[in-house]
Amino acid sequence: MPPLPFPRIDLTAICVIIEAMNQHEIISPIELLDDRGHIVEEGWARRQLWRYDRSRIRASWYRIKEWDYYCVLSQKREYGIAFTVSDLGYAGLASIVWLDFAKRTFVPFDSLKMFTRGKLGFAPTSSRGDLRYKDNKLEISYILRKGERRIVARCPSLGDGRELQCDLVLAQDPEADSMNIATSWKENRRAFYYNQKVNCMPARGEVTIGGEHYLFEPDDSFGVLDWGRGYWLYRNRWYWGSASGLYEGIPLGWNIGYGFSDRTPASENMIFYGGRAHKLEEIAFHINPNDYMAPWKITSSDGRFEMDFEPIVNRHSDMRLVVISSLQNQLFGYYSGQLILDDGRTLKIDKMLGLAEDVQNKW
Repeated sequence: MPPLPFPRIDLTAICVIIEAMNQHEIISPIELLDDRGHIVEEGWARRQLWRYDRSRIRASWYRIKEWDYYCVLSQKREYGIAFTVSDLGYAGLASIVWLDFAKRTFVPFDSLKMFTRGKLGFAPTSSRGDLRYKDNKLEISYILRKGERRIVARCPSLGDGRELQCDLVLAQDPEADSMNIATSWKENRRAFYYNQKVNCMPARGEVTIGGEHYLFEPDDSFGVLDWGRGYWLYRNRWYWGSASGLYEGIPLGWNIGYGFSDRTPASENMIFYGGRAHKLEEIAFHINPNDYMAPWKITSSDGRFEMDFEPIVNRHSDMRLVVISSLQNQLFGYYSGQLILDDGRTLKIDKMLGLAEDVQNKW
């Protein structure tokens, strides 16, 4: 990935500032890549307007990355669950992570298939195509129906003899805006990042762990989808934050992120309120590099996103496999602060549960 902008460092925190952006909006359907493997038109959109065709990617099979990630959090019940199915070319990775915020713990379970080479069956769009990952360690199924995303998962043993079973349904309003972005890398314009984030999906269903049952109900449980396709450089790093809930009975969420690909054409920073997207400019994460569990501050160049983030759980992982590695600090916690919508209205936020992460990969 391109070198991160030089950080301003004080004694307690690191603040990474990104360059100004043109915020180019795409408003009509368009091919993602041309015949040479370059993005036809970079920018952001409120819908998934770019048409992804894997055959147009001009890269070796081990450089192509595809993934579908879901995270479902209960705002009141203090628990959540996350699912990942990804194909990194030389390996397929799947995971289930159970999050218990009352106990400040998490239980991860991962599975690896070598040399999948893009054969796991990822769809070219998020709006159609089921996906299933299964081996003797775990199984995850993503099932799409009109207006719904169903997640069925099972892990025979979490390592302590307990079995995890899950059946959740996320309701997706087809008219609601989502975050969509297509950008490339300065070092290689054929390398690209095509991503969609779908926030504020009410969740219903149940997770069973051993003999304990955990309900998810749509009045306080919401899911986010992180759908991605791309041809990445070997070294990459990103910052990402997300939350979904209700504000005075109206769906409210946000997606913030940077550090990954050249964001000159557009950022992925948005507020979602009542199904509509409110576009933000640059975002900065102020993090104590020596203590990820210390409070974070997240600010924006336009003053419309000013938040404190109080971590509860750090889903930390440090994977090293010969030539690949992944250092992840994914924090779950509470956002408090204020947002300003496009019409100038200010929304005061008091402890909305969400996530914020700093991830560094070599793969």
